[in-house]
Amino acid sequence: MRHFLNLTDAGGDAIAAMINDAMDRKAARAGMPKGAADKDAPLAGRTLAMIFEKNSTRTRVSFDMAIRQLGGTSLILDAGTTQLGRGETIADTARVLSRMVDAIMIRTDDHAKIEELAKHADVPVINGLTDYSHPCQIVADLQTVVEHGLALPGSKWAWMGDGNNVLTSIMEAAGLMHFDMVAACPQGFQPEDEAVALGKGRARVVADPREAAAGADIIVTDTWISMGQAGGEAKLKAMMPYQVTAALMAQAKPGAKFLHCLPAHRDEEVTADVIDGPQSLIWDEAENRLHAQKSVLLWCFGKLG
Repeated sequence: MRHFLNLTDAGGDAIAAMINDAMDRKAARAGMPKGAADKDAPLAGRTLAMIFEKNSTRTRVSFDMAIRQLGGTSLILDAGTTQLGRGETIADTARVLSRMVDAIMIRTDDHAKIEELAKHADVPVINGLTDYSHPCQIVADLQTVVEHGLALPGSKWAWMGDGNNVLTSIMEAAGLMHFDMVAACPQGFQPEDEAVALGKGRARVVADPREAAAGADIIVTDTWISMGQAGGEAKLKAMMPYQVTAALMAQAKPGAKFLHCLPAHRDEEVTADVIDGPQSLIWDEAENRLHAQKSVLLWCFGKLG
């Protein structure tokens, strides 16, 4: 059984295979209608159930289109309109869905929920996002920078702002794919030591955003207040020195690229001139969620890596 709860579940070699497969499948679809299946339709007859306990645009659409392009079908389940919303246990939900579908993707809050789902499911379980990590997003991020000519090993990534779930997965990727990750975070909003340790010595946290940005190939940020989290004015005030601006981008290598998983709060975590500027890869990054999800699904079904 191949669950994809975190990047380490697959490992570096499999992630590299996902990136290559995603780029190959993307190229092979040039000129095809988006609703048409890939010519090999490798997941024909398979059904993916998608459970959403958090709002979603990119995750919802990319997984739905991913399974369709691979030849399969999907079911979208919102927690509020299923028995999960009335107190049915995660374990019982896993047992029922395992008898009706071929894989389960869940987008939720507490990471313990997805671990419980995987424990009791007889089909692959995929992490579409938890408060702890966001591995599918990072596969798309890695694909995006490789597409734009950056070799991952030895590259330097800089993170600005909150020590959140996306940062945890980037640090994990740094350890697996052998690049350096320097996160600039304000006091009280740093990632947990456990998250830094996932970097296997290649991830560290600093206080100065200019120090993190110096010589970086990639600068990454995210919204400062994630869905369902408290924060308010005090957090925004603490985060403002970590805003990604043109001046901060200038501290990085010439030609450095900017990533943001979206949605963005323009002129909060990033200025509009950066997010809309020539160094921004955010639209390729968003599109690549689709191609990356396809490769994640193929790996989970044992057809890749």
